[in-house]
Amino acid sequence: MSALRGLLPRGLFGRSMLIVMIPLVALQAVSAFVFYNRHWDDVGRRLALSLAGDIALLIDAIESPDPAVDRRWLIRRARYHLGMEAAFRPGERLPEAPPHAPFGPVDRTLARVLPERIGHPFHFDTRREPGKVFIAVELPSGVLRVATPRKRLFSSTTYIFILWMVGASVVLAAVALHFLHRQVQPIRRLAAAAESLGKGLQPADFKPRGAREVRQAARAFLRMRDRIRRQIDQRTEMLAGVSHDLRTPLTRMKLQLAMTRDDETARELKADVRDMERMIEGYLAFARGEGGEAPVETDLDSLIDSALAGARRRGGRVALSNRAPGLRATLRAGAVKRALVNLVDNALRHGRAVAMTVSREEDTVVVTLDDDGPGIPAESREAVFKPFFRLDEARNPDTGGVGLGLAVARDAVRNHGGNVELADSPLGGLRARVTLPL
Repeated sequence: MSALRGLLPRGLFGRSMLIVMIPLVALQAVSAFVFYNRHWDDVGRRLALSLAGDIALLIDAIESPDPAVDRRWLIRRARYHLGMEAAFRPGERLPEAPPHAPFGPVDRTLARVLPERIGHPFHFDTRREPGKVFIAVELPSGVLRVATPRKRLFSSTTYIFILWMVGASVVLAAVALHFLHRQVQPIRRLAAAAESLGKGLQPADFKPRGAREVRQAARAFLRMRDRIRRQIDQRTEMLAGVSHDLRTPLTRMKLQLAMTRDDETARELKADVRDMERMIEGYLAFARGEGGEAPVETDLDSLIDSALAGARRRGGRVALSNRAPGLRATLRAGAVKRALVNLVDNALRHGRAVAMTVSREEDTVVVTLDDDGPGIPAESREAVFKPFFRLDEARNPDTGGVGLGLAVARDAVRNHGGNVELADSPLGGLRARVTLPL
């Protein structure tokens, strides 16, 4: 069953065509088989009996004891009226073996019908010369050889019937193909719109079309898209308000601390304020998600250079190899750049040697980032993508970050239809693998 499932088409259009074509082909095959057998059993038998009767008439005339019967005249009349070329050879005998075994419907019909009218030994050959059938009958006084056109044993209705069946099947298949294509096209447009929305793009000119069920699914998709938009807008507006409300008291606290004397308590409070600002910025970056940035066609090579420029200005060293120049994709350049910056900063924070490779795999671009740091245990590699999650080893505030870097990176990449995965690095630390659709 699994092998058969692998041979079946995977698309809805192909499977719909199978549903239409298999019964049609089966019906045509059964009809052709039944007609073919009945045709040769009925019409073929009648034609063969007619030929056998003509040959039997010649045999009776040749064997007639009446001296007034002229054999030559009978043979000439048979050629003129019956379309048979006949010749009688006195004293000749047939070989014991026939020229060939019965082959095909004409041979089988002759082998079955001729003995009913001809009571003498006979041989026939349907393959010696195209378009003719040769029959030899052994008589007591010699051998009667007859050559007759093959069309006397063949009815053209077979070809006509098959031609009409094939023609009708082709027309019906073309009509079914046209209507199936029109029914499947709205589903494909719906799938393309859903794929675009998953990549953070806005489907252009998408309207519900097609059958009732497809229109219902398209309207549900549009309602879902509107709900997602409203949720993102509400979240962004809420966080803008939170940012404004929190920044105001923090600014007052910074001013008050700046006016106080510089002692140990003031320095600790200033550090706490800076931590709070960093936490708010990290939270806003995570919660803002897609924000209001519009997707644009972007050169990925330039985007990666831009993401590495900040790290290099801060003294970080990243070995970049296997560039893939010329790759362009429609994406939110700012969000993807932030994701790459977070991953690079994370690698530089925990490792000394960092290597990046860029390659293309089919219709995706893959950015791989390796470091020689302590790595992350396999059982914790999914947990680190949760907001505010930090490994015990990374709770030192000197390392920076509030546990949102990887969450922001994966959220930004997944909003474009890609993904961020973690694995062991050949350098001994952690490998981050970023895939983005082109």
